[in-house]
Amino acid sequence: MDAIISTPAKDLTPVSAKLTKRLIGRPGRIVVWVMAVVWTIPTFGLLISSFRPEEKIKTTGWWSFFSNPGVTGKNYSEVLNYTGGSGRPFSSYFWNSLAITIPGSIIPIVVAAFAAYALSWMSFKGRDTMFVAIVALMVVPLQMCLIPLLKFFTSDWSPLSGGVPQIWIAHAIFAMPLAIFLMRNFISSLPSEVIEAARVDGATHMTIFARIVMPLSVPAIASIAIFQFLWVWNDLLVAKVFGGGSKNAPMTSALVDMVGTKGSEWQLLTAGAFVSMMVPLIVFLSLQRYFVRGLLAGSVKG
Repeated sequence: MDAIISTPAKDLTPVSAKLTKRLIGRPGRIVVWVMAVVWTIPTFGLLISSFRPEEKIKTTGWWSFFSNPGVTGKNYSEVLNYTGGSGRPFSSYFWNSLAITIPGSIIPIVVAAFAAYALSWMSFKGRDTMFVAIVALMVVPLQMCLIPLLKFFTSDWSPLSGGVPQIWIAHAIFAMPLAIFLMRNFISSLPSEVIEAARVDGATHMTIFARIVMPLSVPAIASIAIFQFLWVWNDLLVAKVFGGGSKNAPMTSALVDMVGTKGSEWQLLTAGAFVSMMVPLIVFLSLQRYFVRGLLAGSVKG
């Protein structure tokens, strides 16, 4: 068993990488770079606007900065010192977002990993039908589940009394179909020889899962973690519905309050957007080297 685990794992993505390189070529890379630049222009404009004075933001476009420059840090100062109607500091919204996002990302990944292993390497009646049913849940709109789920959470016999745990469970439920789909595609593409050899050596399902499957599934886990972290971090609807009050409000709620009911203070939104983007940007840059591998694994076999 130890000899199997210590053997260097073979590269699981050479076929998909070679196929992608062959299909794209130099013209394709040029198109990709052009699309990346075009996609980045609005973000670049948002960054410039976040440092412009309020009167210039509201009267001229961000591109006029190059002909009539003006820089101020007042927007960021007001965002970081924002207290809101409840009198709570902006930092409390930031910590609420972390308290919601980290468990809300870990829970569905852990459950999806166990489910994906069972759907890939364990034989039981109705396995394929169950997988199809799980994938079919991806088309169910989130809004259709809000009222039934809220009734369940607020029922007398519900173990959840309110607050942040409800948000964790809600995010985990909504993320589960996609997470299981991606994890199952990756885990099912792992070399069957390694799994069978571990079984011959007497390894149990839990040993195979913990010591072989999970270490080899890091690319898929990282890809799902990026998707889930970005979705939960930027979420407002689920946190508002299941949060149980303003004390559990995330950073997105603070950004909405900053803009005002009539949207007249949107110069603060430019600075607030970049403050809220810092953590997701760090997460994406930390895990992006696994991103494409995790998405392509299982799509091409050779």
